[in-house]
Amino acid sequence: MSVPGRAFHLVDAGYEAHVMSVGATLRRLTSRGRDLVLPFEAAQVRPAMSGTLLAPWPNRVGDGRYVFGGATHQLDVNEVDLGNATHGLVAWSDFDGHQDGPDHVRLTTTIEPRPGYPWCVDLSVDLTLGESGLRQEVTAVNRSGSPAPFGVGGHPYLLAGLPEERAVDAWFLEVPAERVLTTDERRLPVGEVAVAGALDFRARRPVGDVVLDRSFTGLRAGPDGFVRVRVTDAGGRGAELVLDHRCPWVHVYSADLSTGAAHRAALAVEPLTCPPDAFRSGRDLIGLAPGASTTAGWTIRAVGGGGDAASD
Repeated sequence: MSVPGRAFHLVDAGYEAHVMSVGATLRRLTSRGRDLVLPFEAAQVRPAMSGTLLAPWPNRVGDGRYVFGGATHQLDVNEVDLGNATHGLVAWSDFDGHQDGPDHVRLTTTIEPRPGYPWCVDLSVDLTLGESGLRQEVTAVNRSGSPAPFGVGGHPYLLAGLPEERAVDAWFLEVPAERVLTTDERRLPVGEVAVAGALDFRARRPVGDVVLDRSFTGLRAGPDGFVRVRVTDAGGRGAELVLDHRCPWVHVYSADLSTGAAHRAALAVEPLTCPPDAFRSGRDLIGLAPGASTTAGWTIRAVGGGGDAASD
């Protein structure tokens, strides 16, 4: 087994997806040969959480300490320099996988009870290719005898060209959001403001030198009921993340902490069911009842490029 686990290859409608079992990770996604997400090699340790699933919480929990159901819980702090618990519990879990055709794979795992998260939650992740791109659908079922706190997200890095140092500066971003969280030096939310100035991407515009590590909400859906966050080049070619009401948040990160050629080489556009630090704030946090299930999903697809990519 390679470092990222077992490999699954999906093909349909001009798209190809490479998925790894560890973390239910999207390793590569192309449309007619053009990379839509930041790729990495099959035997490479996944860089910067690229393409992984985030559950049972996305982003951060300050101090790893929270109260739920009247009890205090302490998660392992794995972002030691900032004192946070980050990115959930399944990013390094090896999922079971079943591929039943060239365009679909189902990955499953169980979050077993442990200190800090004493609940048993089954997860299944369906990845399906089609004309509309790569659809990822996540289902969680609480197998415990008490309600469990739950949130989920993804961590794809979108591309609008070659992933090279400071490539993001020349790309265009569109985020149809009305509000954005403000954060402290630990990257934890401290408030919420209307988007304005450098953080206003409601109309497509260049990223330039703007540093992004922010969670947006108040997402505006189009006439079809879906929200589209787009990363494109000057000619309008790139990739988009398509969300429905189950993901009312999107986190955008410009990879400024990466070094060398990876510095600002891709733009993380992360679908979230709840904001950072939701285990402490309770905001949009799902209290999953015993035996109950919840779902969330998103799609990544190509935009622009005429015959060279999926059309709008």
